[in-house]
Amino acid sequence: MSNILIIKHGSLGDLIQANGAIKDIKEFYANRKVFLLTSAPYSIFMSECPYIDGVITDKRLPRWNLFFLYNLKKLLSRYNFSKVFDLQNSKRTKFYRNFILKNSEWSSSADTLEPGQSRKDFDNYPVLDRMELQLKKSNIPTKYVKNIDLDWANEDLSKLTNQYTNRDYILVFPFCSAKHQNKKWPFFKDLISRIRREYRNNYSVLIAPGPDEFKEANQLNAKIVMDKGKSINIKMLISLINDAKFIIANDTGPAHIASHLNKNGLVLFGSHTSAKKVSIENSNFRALTVKNLIDLDVDTVMQEVKNKLN
Repeated sequence: MSNILIIKHGSLGDLIQANGAIKDIKEFYANRKVFLLTSAPYSIFMSECPYIDGVITDKRLPRWNLFFLYNLKKLLSRYNFSKVFDLQNSKRTKFYRNFILKNSEWSSSADTLEPGQSRKDFDNYPVLDRMELQLKKSNIPTKYVKNIDLDWANEDLSKLTNQYTNRDYILVFPFCSAKHQNKKWPFFKDLISRIRREYRNNYSVLIAPGPDEFKEANQLNAKIVMDKGKSINIKMLISLINDAKFIIANDTGPAHIASHLNKNGLVLFGSHTSAKKVSIENSNFRALTVKNLIDLDVDTVMQEVKNKLN
């Protein structure tokens, strides 16, 4: 019997958002094996996802590396994929379609466009709307694409969090990847100090830095959550967010996790994109948007925190 392939390389927030679509695809192909092609940082995490039967790690080496391409094609050919759902919709996956998996049926943004519709117009739709349209084009019922369930990734983290606090906590994500510094609000240090003064009798303030963020984390007046001296893994991160009283974040993966857990919190947006386009807002998790993040002052953010917490 043939198998089904889903491609979603990352990032973390994108993979979290794709969980509903992945569940819809698996439910539709319940009698087939569904595999995920993703990048190395997410392979272990997604291997525990109950909606897929296996994870294939893509090293994503340069496309001029013929040895890499040959081995990838050889590897994927073993699985006899009859259909590929390209949820990444990138130049790389378009290349894979034309040269690596050209004999499989494909579902992608390009296959979803209405007559006369441009890819640019389609990409302006909210990301979850785009996924929904893509699945519907393949006649897949979309029960979960906008109702993302992360219960499978949640675990009891009390043993770890009790090392840092014995009360409710506000979780702050002041970090941002080096290549997306335009998403980073520069005043988290002052905000954390304000929150600690304002709510010193109510909440602890925690941060959970990634492997490359400890230097910056040590400059902030917050408790750094670690697992055996290292960054917590993705499942721990999801659980830490789920147990938090309030979340404040830049537009990063943890913000998307908080949104789809329906947590009370704020995400800070500049003009790099819109909260609507990335499908991050809901009734509890709100976006505070300005043209330029450097113009967003601490007083404004603090007032929003008070409005939502008090």
